[in-house]
Amino acid sequence: MSLALPIPAEHKDLIHDVALDYYGRRMATCSSDQSVKVWDLQEDGQWKCMANWKTHAGSVWKVTWSHPLFGQLIATCSFDRTAALWEETVGDGSSTAQSHWVKKATFVDSRGSVSDVQFAPKHLGLQIATTSADGTIRIYENIDQASLSQWQMIHEITSKLASISCVAWSQSRLHSTILAVGSSEETTATGKVILYELVDQGRKWVKIETINAIADAVHDLTFASGLGRSFHTLAVASKDLYIASITPSGRTSSFNNLQSIQQSGSFNQPRAYDIRMLAVFKDHQSTVWRVSWNITGTILASSGDDGYIRLWKANFAAQWGNVATIRGDGSLKTDEIVSGRPSRKMSLSESKPPVSLNADSTNGSSSLLGQTLTWPNGKSISAPSIAMWQYSKGT
Repeated sequence: MSLALPIPAEHKDLIHDVALDYYGRRMATCSSDQSVKVWDLQEDGQWKCMANWKTHAGSVWKVTWSHPLFGQLIATCSFDRTAALWEETVGDGSSTAQSHWVKKATFVDSRGSVSDVQFAPKHLGLQIATTSADGTIRIYENIDQASLSQWQMIHEITSKLASISCVAWSQSRLHSTILAVGSSEETTATGKVILYELVDQGRKWVKIETINAIADAVHDLTFASGLGRSFHTLAVASKDLYIASITPSGRTSSFNNLQSIQQSGSFNQPRAYDIRMLAVFKDHQSTVWRVSWNITGTILASSGDDGYIRLWKANFAAQWGNVATIRGDGSLKTDEIVSGRPSRKMSLSESKPPVSLNADSTNGSSSLLGQTLTWPNGKSISAPSIAMWQYSKGT
């Protein structure tokens, strides 16, 4: 069963991103109108706008929530070359009162548009990664837990990729931390996803792999939660949808750029990784713009220019397939679903298939999907509303 709830967002321009908080009961949206709106889920199931304010001097590309361990925090990034951290101030406790958000920090080191901002997993503390059009990844850390205004840039990673579009943190606590970055560059045919590993007891990021199988522009990527797995699972939105496993091999990496670390006498050298492409899907038959995992990392949601939200899951034989396709009106495209099982096997020979979607899943195998759709049909057209989908198996 699939239910759709349209939400009049009333942004004055194109909506670029929507994000649900950890519990799936709060939502933030950002737009080219330079504003961010925060919504709360009411008891009657409706979403109410609780805050609306101008955040930047340019289009706001991304918005993301921190883990609730650190409070009610959101981070935003913009075309104005900055990223910002916002904290909600305590109101009068009334459900009808408008919330108030205060800027706690501004990150101004970028020399180009800041394309993405992501909080680190909570076990790494309060850290933020940003990517920008100047090809640089910057990582900031809160150096005083008592003051959210005290930040310092602890890492600056210069990438050979031009126009970095997105970044994702690995979620597992059992393995070394990995950063995956993607590029939206169209001119070169080199791999568009690069992996970096945190080595030397957290003091240095080192490039460990390039996923050369992905040579088209990358619009989004995200790691599944670890949950005790012996490998990382990475989903990538590009011209097609890619799902890859990244497994530590135990070998010391032989990359030339690691020689300096080896010569320095570090005993915490990065390991080589075995990268295996689990699935490549062309089902969208168009550009894929957003990917998001459910909380257990077992179901993947994707959206593309075809106007569909597609859900993917692996069967008992580790073969990935489509388990549901949701139309824009919330109805299921039932001809692609066979008793809740993948309707077809994945193909590694498929290649080269903007609606934009961001989905967060908060309740295990049943997915609560918060999605924002934009329909760039030749040019960007502002979506009049946000649509919320709820999909449940077997009903």
